[in-house]
Amino acid sequence: MKQSDYLMQQYALIKAWENEEPGVVSKTFGKLLSPVGKLISVVVPEKVIESAINAANAAAQYLTDTADVLRDGNVESIEELRTKDLKLCDQMADSVHNWAVGIATAEGVAGGFVGLPGLVADIPFITTLALRTIHKIGVCYGYVADANNEEEEKAFVLGVLATANASTLGEKASFILGLKQISLLIQRNAWKKLAEMGTANLLAKSIVSVRQAAKLIGVNLTKRKASQSIPFIGGAVGAALNASFINDIAWAARRSYQRRWLEDNKVIEPEASVDE
Repeated sequence: MKQSDYLMQQYALIKAWENEEPGVVSKTFGKLLSPVGKLISVVVPEKVIESAINAANAAAQYLTDTADVLRDGNVESIEELRTKDLKLCDQMADSVHNWAVGIATAEGVAGGFVGLPGLVADIPFITTLALRTIHKIGVCYGYVADANNEEEEKAFVLGVLATANASTLGEKASFILGLKQISLLIQRNAWKKLAEMGTANLLAKSIVSVRQAAKLIGVNLTKRKASQSIPFIGGAVGAALNASFINDIAWAARRSYQRRWLEDNKVIEPEASVDE
């Protein structure tokens, strides 16, 4: 397959993912386990998830190992991957994706086996793993948070996190638009300029807050993990649900960073405006 054909194939897959309904627990199943879900919300409140997001995002540049990506990408700096080869980036991202799902599955078994008490540790863990997965997949495409771009890169990561946890297609579309705007602001080196000018309107529309992301994750994980609270059978359920959650996170990261890579390389035109 020609490189140009591969790029267009991936763009078509990005569009298909963007128009795909979010994977959510069925309404009937959700109603049956609603009382358990409310209990989980009490045991693991949004503040705990918020703290996990803050901690993981703050430590991203230290927790995200880049040595293997530099080696496998045959580059001297992560930034070189932004213009190297999308197929190579995709292959490295696929490895990260599989690694993350494997870790999530193992933790789900351990946390689910003991029922509700295991969720106290499992939910913050899986939230942290989600952030680490997004950051590491970003590195595979040449995007890494450092002292010069920390604010905007972490805003992009939170946008990916929110997109993966959207409960409706409309909500997902709104978060994707925010990601497109953030990407364009970064591409045009306009992020810091807007912030310095006090032009908060566009930034406010584009950025997902930590509190908002924590709320989305709380709702998503509560629905998914209600059945995991049942001891002994919860191990198998926990493994499947953790794997499903991280799989959604990884695909959201891969498709979002693919789009950003394609836009940065002028393969496709940006589908957002920053003229406000």
